Amino acid sequence: MTASRLRGCGTALATPFNADGSLDEGALRAFVDWQLEEGINFLVPCGSTGEAATMTLDEHRRVVEITVQQARGRVPVVGGAGSNDTQKAIALSRAMRDVGVTHLLHTSPMYNKPPQRGIVAHFRAIAEAVDLPIVVYNVPGRTGSNIEAKTTLELAKVPGVVAVKEASGQLPQIADILRGRPPEFSVLSGDDELTLPVMALGGDGIVSVVSNATPKLMVQLCQRMHAGDLAGAREIHFRLLPWMRAAFIESNPLPVKAALSMLGKMRNTLRLPLVPMADAHTGVVRAALKTAEVLA
Repeated sequence: MTASRLRGCGTALATPFNADGSLDEGALRAFVDWQLEEGINFLVPCGSTGEAATMTLDEHRRVVEITVQQARGRVPVVGGAGSNDTQKAIALSRAMRDVGVTHLLHTSPMYNKPPQRGIVAHFRAIAEAVDLPIVVYNVPGRTGSNIEAKTTLELAKVPGVVAVKEASGQLPQIADILRGRPPEFSVLSGDDELTLPVMALGGDGIVSVVSNATPKLMVQLCQRMHAGDLAGAREIHFRLLPWMRAAFIESNPLPVKAALSMLGKMRNTLRLPLVPMADAHTGVVRAALKTAEVLA
């Protein structure tokens, strides 16, 4: 099992599509290369930001395979493998293992909304079936249920469960996890705007949406927090704050895809039921990128 601890900033990668909606492999390779050149600490393909929900299994596998190929072992690759069917989650995990990911990202089961003991049973079954480190992803806004702090701490004792991406937005809950976690268990913010406070409490970093467009700055924010440079981290936080908010002015990844199109990284093409960001928000996103000094 890979022992690499997840730390710093990882990008929840957007997936580039051609105008006809097919996977743009060239743009994906170039995008991953740019993220690595900017110093990103790890990569997270095929999560919510990557529109994995509208991919076939073959497409999902191909996106992750390309990411692994471009990374060439330089940084961890955390492959999205979530499903609300535990057996499908295990099958997808095995497919991710076969293309070479170092870690797996699993949401709590969406829609069926199991009780907390069902969430534990789900993750335990995956961990027992696939010998790869697992990152628990708590995102109640998408799954419809919260993984409580005591449940996360119970999961932290399961062999193979090595981290949590906490996107509940509940700082007291995250503090409880940080207070009670085992020393080797990573706590990663799942909300960009909470990166600084979560790290101030002892968190390890962020699985970031905004780093799709601003990877170097988010890496620097995490580096400054790890170095104890709160003033320096706060300076970057406020520089990025308009973009952290603009990135969620509509559902993720609509604003991110618009921003990446402005930066020339990929087309502003999404798959239904997602549609391009409303034109009314273009000025807000453009202004936020200019404030971050990544767009002229």
